Amino acid sequence: MFGIDARAATEEGAGGGRVVRELLGALAALEDDHSYALYARQEWSAPLDERFQWRLDEARDPLWHVRAARDANRHCDAFLSANSYLTLWFLRVPAVPIVFDLVAFDRALRPQLRAGLIERLTLPLAVRRAAALLAISQATADALSERFPRAAAKTTVAPLAASPALESSDSELPAGVPDSGFVLAVGTLEPRKNLPRLVAAYRRLPRTLQEVHPLVVTGRTGWRQGEAVRAIESLGERAILTGFVPDGQLAALYERCALFAYPSLGEGFGLPVLEAMAAGAPVLTSDRSSLPEVGGDAVAYCDPTDEAAVAAALACLLGDPGELQRLRAAGPRRAAQFSWSKTAGMVRATLERVT
Repeated sequence: MFGIDARAATEEGAGGGRVVRELLGALAALEDDHSYALYARQEWSAPLDERFQWRLDEARDPLWHVRAARDANRHCDAFLSANSYLTLWFLRVPAVPIVFDLVAFDRALRPQLRAGLIERLTLPLAVRRAAALLAISQATADALSERFPRAAAKTTVAPLAASPALESSDSELPAGVPDSGFVLAVGTLEPRKNLPRLVAAYRRLPRTLQEVHPLVVTGRTGWRQGEAVRAIESLGERAILTGFVPDGQLAALYERCALFAYPSLGEGFGLPVLEAMAAGAPVLTSDRSSLPEVGGDAVAYCDPTDEAAVAAALACLLGDPGELQRLRAAGPRRAAQFSWSKTAGMVRATLERVT
């Protein structure tokens, strides 16, 4: 039996939550004789077959990790740590953590203080104790091995994929969003998403272009979001801040935007870029971290630290219908190279290898 930390399936709407939900669904679609113990506080409502058993405990951290590890030590052959490195401190069975990024170790990206501190404290021991590690991109694997050289021999790159639920939608757009023509930005309101610089770049566009292509920003509230919110609100009617939206509306936003802009300062993978590509949205993103690895030649790139460069890229793309159409066609082809079935197969193979 393989144990999985599945808390994020119900506790996180996007990000790690989407990864866990898609991974569980993909594992369920694989034919094998394995059984899975899903450790969480609350059961995810999606139907999974009899191979998947929920083991629920409402304890708060860090007690939850102690109890989950104690149960896994008795019943599991290996454990997939998909949400935290802390569980590895208490596991005796082979453990495989998923490493999403090394943002916590880069103060320039201004990580969340508490979460960043916990990761900086727990990852070093997790690297030592892990039987294997899974990195969601080569960029993340490289950053991990650069900081922890012993991780290199243990690490397998298992890229993420877009959710099929986000490739098309007949849902209505969020209130206030025009039917089409808008520039879309998606992501938690936090410093590394670089939204104040995106707003400053957008403000450089000719006023007529802004009126035709309002800026729509979608995502949950994060940390140190005040600067981003003030920047967005400074645009007045030229910007719409929707907050978090359900998958149907997010799919509709991807599908109907004129351009998806994601000038992030650093990503472990950059799943919104892949989601936008899969939905056929033209994409402008950063020329660093994992983003070129995801976008290939199917997206446009800019230097996210250079406001003028971001503005020039926005203006160039919005003024070139032919290039926008090329990106619309290229995105789904590129996104199709990533699949949750492949990712689940790599995860399962890694768990099998360490037992």
